Amino acid sequence: MSRICHIELDDANLPPPTPEIEQERKVAMYDLIEENSFALPMREDRAVPEGPYRLGLAIREKRLVFDIRTDTDEPAAEFHLSLSPFRQVVKDYWAICESYFDAVKNMPPSQIETIDMARRGIYNEGARVLAERLEGKAEIDNDTARRLFTLICVLHFGG
Repeated sequence: MSRICHIELDDANLPPPTPEIEQERKVAMYDLIEENSFALPMREDRAVPEGPYRLGLAIREKRLVFDIRTDTDEPAAEFHLSLSPFRQVVKDYWAICESYFDAVKNMPPSQIETIDMARRGIYNEGARVLAERLEGKAEIDNDTARRLFTLICVLHFGG
């Protein structure tokens, strides 16, 4: 039961997403709900509610906010992460995504594949940064980190 069962992005104050960004968001959310590993570590000072968890993601006051609730909507944890460690990798991710989106329309498969390999490298770096920042707060696997990183990029794009 250590998993995310629902995701809500607080994107109310962001500009409307482009079709490509909307597609990235939908795919990441679908994939994340279908398969993820997310657990809250035990704390000495309090009991940790068991999952599955409802995850709210938002950017508030230049911080990434994880609002974790039980499947019955009881508060389980909340933590705020600085966006600074994500800035460059998010910027790189969107730059390579833009190249990829353009390549899909105009380039041969071999060039698309090369850009996609670069995109995956940046994607993996973003997942690594996220996992590092969540250490001690939440336990996630690499695929979950990658999908959460995509959602952070979606929020960060407009924020």
